[in-house]
Amino acid sequence: MSPKKMSPKERPDQLDSPFVANIIKWGSRLNTRVYRLTGGRLGNTWRVGAALRKPIPVCLLTTVGRRSGQPRTVPLLYLREGGRFVLVASQGGLPKNPAWYLNLREDPEVVVEVGRERFELVARTASEEERAELWPRLVEMYADFDTYDAWTERTIPVVICE
Repeated sequence: MSPKKMSPKERPDQLDSPFVANIIKWGSRLNTRVYRLTGGRLGNTWRVGAALRKPIPVCLLTTVGRRSGQPRTVPLLYLREGGRFVLVASQGGLPKNPAWYLNLREDPEVVVEVGRERFELVARTASEEERAELWPRLVEMYADFDTYDAWTERTIPVVICE
């Protein structure tokens, strides 16, 4: 794991506001809708923060809601390695894991969409060794993951879908 450069106390307070949470929720829903309507031609890259000059690929992850039993889809950054997809449950460094991560821990059968391609996969949390190997590559892909890691006391899960 990379060394922490900040403490969770240095996390900007405004990121924890209900207003920001609603913007993220509605932005995610809009991105998912646009991504699907255009077959991934739009909404397929993330261009915020560290990705402003170096866009990061976006996939759609569908899990089954652990309480509702209904499909839940979220856009996520991903690293592709052959037939497997690597995801990061960072949630911007919030203290709690994202709902999609809790869902796949309950039911690991997921669907990953890249463009118009759909992959039915099984998700699992990377082992400590796998995480140690993957984390530097994920941070190289999107440097803000390191910032999110510094903003939280939890170990941010790395998820492998294969």
